Amino acid sequence: MAFSIWKKTTDAKPAEPKGPVREWVDAIVFAVLAATLIRWATFEAYTIPTPSMENSLLVGDYLFVSKLHYGPTTPITPLQLPLTHQTIPGTSIPSYSDLIRLPQWRLPGFSEVQRNDVVVFHVPTEDMHPPDLRMNYIKRCIGVAGDEIVINNRQVSVNGKPADNPPQMQYKYFVIGTDVLNEETFTQRGIQEPMAAQGGYVIDCTPAVAEELKQLPFVRSIGLALPDSAGVADPRIFPNNADANTTQPLVAPRVVVNWNKDNYGPIRIPKKGDVVQLTAANTPIYLKVILRYEDNPGVTYTPADGLLHNPDGSPLTQYTIRQNYYWMMGDNRHNSEDSRFWGFVPEEQIVGKAVFIWMSSNPHPEQGGSSIRWNRLFSVIH
Repeated sequence: MAFSIWKKTTDAKPAEPKGPVREWVDAIVFAVLAATLIRWATFEAYTIPTPSMENSLLVGDYLFVSKLHYGPTTPITPLQLPLTHQTIPGTSIPSYSDLIRLPQWRLPGFSEVQRNDVVVFHVPTEDMHPPDLRMNYIKRCIGVAGDEIVINNRQVSVNGKPADNPPQMQYKYFVIGTDVLNEETFTQRGIQEPMAAQGGYVIDCTPAVAEELKQLPFVRSIGLALPDSAGVADPRIFPNNADANTTQPLVAPRVVVNWNKDNYGPIRIPKKGDVVQLTAANTPIYLKVILRYEDNPGVTYTPADGLLHNPDGSPLTQYTIRQNYYWMMGDNRHNSEDSRFWGFVPEEQIVGKAVFIWMSSNPHPEQGGSSIRWNRLFSVIH
């Protein structure tokens, strides 16, 4: 009896050609998968919606943010529609399901977060969405883990040395003219949306522009709008402020420091491995770190004694920091909600480094100029 080990098939049917519909579906699926991978691991486009970084970044700037610099993070919420963030575009329907949550890991990057980097990060105080789908902020990194921050009469110092101020850093000024100031006075100097108030205007501009306005013959006076004096406590400032936007409210028992937005610190940014001796005096500084960012179930805060307590009720007197933290501030210093108001940014919430502007749309072309800011296209972010 003969056995055939290998038999050549001569009557196999050729593969049927794909129809146009299937070709389109395959192409769309491939494009979506490729775009999702690129967006997660390399670069992602963002837009500037608020003036907190003016004049370094303007409302209407479109940026590319590099995930390669600090390393992309793996998704915590894998059940999500591709190329969406929190909701399905054009609706309020969530674009994700949190039935499955995975631990987050950061892949190796080109560098660590450096001082003066312009950084995109998830708002650490938001609890409405999973950590990887929270609202994004963009600010400048003023201090890294282990740095000591002090603000004295608006000048930031890091580790005892005055920090380099961004060239386009702004403050809020109040300007009064000898007559009504026209819109052209402001638009010619890049001042966005001046607000009429008490016989003058409140504007955001750089110190250099303020000095230029001071020299104009039709400007009677210009000075800082409501500057904060040293030693005057601002209850909105971290760690004085009550932080109610969380499933576990963290409320400081009282005004614990006489700090404000113009005079702040000293405060040390927590560093991984730091061993902190906790007291009633410094516990408000570490509340968010211990209760929210580093997930210590069973640990509670008691306003009556101002201390944290272990699950067995004993006081928590010592704590080891588990990750690095950063201090972020907007370049528009009097118009920015930043670390002065909500404290430290944990390393796990860092998204990427803003690298360049690829498009810039002028939201107020009626005030003069083109609807496209041509001079900002493809400019590097410093």
